[in-house]
Amino acid sequence: MYKNTLSIIIIFLPAILAGADEVVTCSDIVPMRTRYDKISITDFGGVGDGKTVNSKAFRAAIYRIKRLRRRGGTLLYIPPGVYLTDRFNLTSRMTLYLASGAVIKATQDTSIWPLADPLPSYGRGREREGGRYMSFILGDGLHDVIITGENGTIDGQGDVWWNLWRRKTLQYTRPHLLEFMHSKNIIISNVIFKNSPFWNIHPVYCSNVVVRFVTILAPVDSPNTDGVDPDSSSNVCIEDMYISNGDDLIAIKSGWDEYGIAFNRPSSNITIRRITGSSKFAGIAIGSEMSGGVENVLAEHINLFNIKFGIHIKTNSGRGGYIRNITISNVYIEKAQKGIKIGGDVGDHPDDKFDPNNLPVVRDITLRSIWGKEIQQPGLVKGIKNAPFINICLSDINLQGSPNKRMQPWNCSDVKGSSLKVSPWPCSELISSHDGSCFTQT
Repeated sequence: MYKNTLSIIIIFLPAILAGADEVVTCSDIVPMRTRYDKISITDFGGVGDGKTVNSKAFRAAIYRIKRLRRRGGTLLYIPPGVYLTDRFNLTSRMTLYLASGAVIKATQDTSIWPLADPLPSYGRGREREGGRYMSFILGDGLHDVIITGENGTIDGQGDVWWNLWRRKTLQYTRPHLLEFMHSKNIIISNVIFKNSPFWNIHPVYCSNVVVRFVTILAPVDSPNTDGVDPDSSSNVCIEDMYISNGDDLIAIKSGWDEYGIAFNRPSSNITIRRITGSSKFAGIAIGSEMSGGVENVLAEHINLFNIKFGIHIKTNSGRGGYIRNITISNVYIEKAQKGIKIGGDVGDHPDDKFDPNNLPVVRDITLRSIWGKEIQQPGLVKGIKNAPFINICLSDINLQGSPNKRMQPWNCSDVKGSSLKVSPWPCSELISSHDGSCFTQT
């Protein structure tokens, strides 16, 4: 199902970027490191026949890296083959390198999958009360970790987890495919992530994270298979990716209601650039769990196809926190239910302890140079009563409908902002500038 699209992305994207005179990138926040000490999973008994369970080999190899602490760290090489394994933990100062044709594949016995405590900024599992299943590959409290290679694959074999969710027999929140917690100086590049049980790449409470030249694939009906979800993390660079999945391509988060407010760690200084993808949900999303705050986000050069919402900023009463200083530009959208949605009534609550009077602040949102066709509705922007969304700035936006189909008009309430060169004509709340700051730098 993915073969033709994947081949195009892998073969042509690096060549196109390499041919540019100068590629603007944020990836230099974490320089790529060369590891001179190298070991292979086969040195520890690893067998890539797709049948042998290699859990002991992965744990032994990573234990060796952790124990010996070679100067400059160690590279763990995964040669071509299919390496079935239970979940495992990474360690600091290591590179996990997947050769072309290498696949690390998750086992599917959910009965022996270990549990972890809920994240403190969520208070409970995201899907179910209590704990959550540990991520397939986890790095906790680490630094200087690289996952890279020659477009090898990390396959979560998530269908068994999706079926538990569909049958409503899931006991705890499903595992992520890759998660870093309390970690810094992380690079994830030139790897394919496939069939995650839940969110694919989840950096939470992290800083200095680069995700670049990564492909993420899952069936369109796979539940909650978000692509990359920076969560209460800072200095994150996400660039040059193709994502086709069953939920938001990229979603920025920072905790859930009273737990996120108490934990008080925002997501900030996040750059998203040159992303192509499709999904039943959103292309670029912020929220709905954003109670620790989200600020200073730049997303640009985004291409979205067969998407529900091109841009989706979402929150709710009781969330608290803020979403501010967001700039999204140079976006192309083809076949979408809504080009832009900014909503104050989105998302559920972890329990009944939230305070509905904790209202989020949403302001200083700049959307410019956005084009699209076959869009059912150009925009829906609905703030919260007594907490209107302020300084929503729209410019150079042209979102057209499908031939022979009537396009729904803009729909707005509890919002103040301004617009310039927007077609179709936006709602009246977004026509007049209320504070004069929208286009001072345009």
